Order: sequence, then C-alpha cells, then structure tokens
Amino acid sequence: MSIPNEALQKVCVIKSRMLGYALLTSPQLVQEIETQAINAQREINVVKAAIISKQRDIRMLDLTSTEVRQLSDDTKVYEGVGKMFMYTPVNNVQTRLVSETAELKSDIANLNKKLHYLETTYKNSRGHIDQIFKSGGR
Repeated sequence: MSIPNEALQKVCVIKSRMLGYALLTSPQLVQEIETQAINAQREINVVKAAIISKQRDIRMLDLTSTEVRQLSDDTKVYEGVGKMFMYTPVNNVQTRLVSETAELKSDIANLNKKLHYLETTYKNSRGHIDQIFKSGGR
C-alpha cells in the first residue's frame, strides 16, 4: 500500500529570505507514515501468531483423523458436548475433521494474503520515511 494522496499533500512551503521558497516535508507527514508502519508491524505479529495457532490446530486434527481412520466402523466414538459425551458414528467424525481441516487451511491462505499485504505496507512506509530523510526533508 502506498501513501495516500492526502498525506502526500501535507507539505508546507516555508518562505525563507535567503533561500526563497523551500519545500519542506511536514513533521505530521513523517509521524503519520511512522504510525502506519508501527500499526502494520503490530498487525504482522498478530497475523503470524494466528497462522501458527491455526497450523497447530491442523496438526491436532490430522493426528486425530489418523487415529480415527485406524478404528473399525463398528467402534463407538463419543464426542464431548459441554459436560457430557454423545455417541457419533466414525464416518461423521471423520467428515467433521476433514471439513474443519479444510476450513483452517482456507483461513491460513487468507491470513497469508493479509500478511503479504501488511508486509508490503510496512516496507513501503519504511521506504517513504527513508526517502524523506535521505532527501533532507525536501
């Protein structure tokens, strides 16, 4: 994501007797870009944690699915519902595990897209700040 035009237009022209007109970058612009970079970095950390959590859940579901596949069809399987357990056929359990795994993989794909977007935002913000400082605020 690049810096919005509104933010880029926050430049001020300062009249100096010796230099004529000098174009200086507004401190508010730098602060706004810095805030955007910090927010992107925070979101990056949150998204990475969510991805790790969902990957852990997928591993747990895969292990459970492996164990359930090894059971015969006449084995009684019980699922926890609140404080009690209910009988559930093995096929239903396997179907639920597969659908939950697919849903988590979809969530991870979406989180990876969000992570890419946030990393691009952070990189662009840092680039803009470096460009402002390298140009001496002009």
